[in-house]
Amino acid sequence: MPHSEIRELCERVDAARLMAHVTEFARRIKLSGTPEELESFAYLRAQLDALGFATDLILHDAYISLPREARLTVLGRAMTCITHSFSQPSAAGGTRGTVVYVGNGTDADFANRDVRGRIALVEGIANPAASLRASRAGVIGQIHVSPHEHIHEMCISPVWGSPSHETRADLPRAVVLSVSQADGHAIRDALARGETVDAVLEANVDTGWRKTPILVAEMASASAAADEPFVLFSGHHDTWHYGVMDNGTANATMLEVARICASSRAGWQRGLRLCFWSGHSHGRYSGSSWYVDENWDELDRRCVAHVNVDSTGGRGATVLEDAQSAAELRALAREAIGERAGQTLTGRRMSRAGDQSFWGVGLPAMFMSLSEQSAATATNVAGPVMGGGAPRKGGGLGWWWHTPADLIDKIDPELLARDTRVYVHTLTRLLQDRVLPLEYADHAADFLAELSNLQQKLGDRFDLTPIVERTRTLQSGAAKLRTMGDAAGVNAALMALSRALVPIEYTTGDRFGHDPALGQSSCPPLDPVRALASAPPDSDEARFLTVAARRSRNRVCHALDQANAILARLQSAAPAQTERSSAQGTARARVESLAT
Repeated sequence: MPHSEIRELCERVDAARLMAHVTEFARRIKLSGTPEELESFAYLRAQLDALGFATDLILHDAYISLPREARLTVLGRAMTCITHSFSQPSAAGGTRGTVVYVGNGTDADFANRDVRGRIALVEGIANPAASLRASRAGVIGQIHVSPHEHIHEMCISPVWGSPSHETRADLPRAVVLSVSQADGHAIRDALARGETVDAVLEANVDTGWRKTPILVAEMASASAAADEPFVLFSGHHDTWHYGVMDNGTANATMLEVARICASSRAGWQRGLRLCFWSGHSHGRYSGSSWYVDENWDELDRRCVAHVNVDSTGGRGATVLEDAQSAAELRALAREAIGERAGQTLTGRRMSRAGDQSFWGVGLPAMFMSLSEQSAATATNVAGPVMGGGAPRKGGGLGWWWHTPADLIDKIDPELLARDTRVYVHTLTRLLQDRVLPLEYADHAADFLAELSNLQQKLGDRFDLTPIVERTRTLQSGAAKLRTMGDAAGVNAALMALSRALVPIEYTTGDRFGHDPALGQSSCPPLDPVRALASAPPDSDEARFLTVAARRSRNRVCHALDQANAILARLQSAAPAQTERSSAQGTARARVESLAT
């Protein structure tokens, strides 16, 4: 698509219209499954109905945890505190115990320490990884110390989505509170002086099954064929407090992108589906994970990519270089951010956060939080969510993130319009490009770099050559993909490649489940190989890990074989046959013909 046409669409972004939506979203606190949230969903639906989208408001069961009042009594006084989503509620009269300092709550901090029946004092924002370690270590309570004077609401469940009968045992088993940095360090300093510090933790947490909404809004292309592919554009609507930035501005961005893209529908090559989730904040992505589970087959055969949006237009959010993207969508992300914000993408992979519930299906994903405050001026309290990696220019989402101060005065209309233009550019390309802008040669290049680094650490202890050779074949084939057939055939091949490669890159390998809400390496199936590289040579541990490493190598080789077979079949097919079969078949048939 000519960039002049994309630029013209981006110039239609209306800051006043965006702020009118934001003003509406600022009227209500939108806790998951509450009447106020449902009222706000009605506004979304009315806006999209008026734009000509077909809308469906779904109510489904989700396991939701709403933190209520909390109290901490320690060092002879009551400290200001909050409790968290999926904390255990305290018993009548509070949970009493002796406080023990565990640093950042890492595996090393809990190693070889008997903290059973104690209350752990943990540095940093409350998070699921620390809560899981503390629960397994047998603590009865946790006190998290904020990195500054503000205390941030958090969901501490490590279970992605509503728990099943198998994963419910991983829910937090302790009473969890958070305090300011000054109060937390007062407790820490008393412990450092050798004092015995006892505390009473009181928490009221409302956890249980409740009906929560999902709004689905869909528009087909002007020449919609049966079962045509579509782009998924999603963001959550539930909030902590009024949540004007998180996620009111993102919802305004979604409405404005929908308006502008709908005006150019005549040029669409595929459809657009918007999803607004509940349960992001209070159910650990219960809405998006339910939607995947309920619509797995349709997503598998029809969805080409997932674009997520969160917390656009925050005051001082001048950094877009750290925006996240899958490698195969990085070129598109780099173009959109470069042309609409004048910044150069650093190329960070997607982190295990947000409503990224679609990797098992095999959907390539881009973006989550797009713009951040500068690391030079901000405390990155959102680091556990935004993902690490050096160098980072961004410093998170503002001190008001997940606090009652997330109000309309924290929004910069010009920055909101800039972020929205990035999304208009991105969605326009995904909707209108005859050949999908997915670059699996870039995916292969990233993987080859990871394999090279890992092989250097392994030395001659374990051979990754079978994976390396297959990845080089993938890189070579993917680089020539656009010369192998007509647009329909190439698009079908790109979707089939996604189904083979994305689950290996972003999950442990189960396409139908959801991995925990914990940090992950690239290509998680190779984690036993990484562990082998660090194990003492010739030890029993190394031998045990070698068994797992062989199986990991087989799993990854199998996925690469599937991907390379897709490319080989496309290359061997005559263009006329590809065109004839693609015209006669559904999207599912085209993808399956290449994938099997």
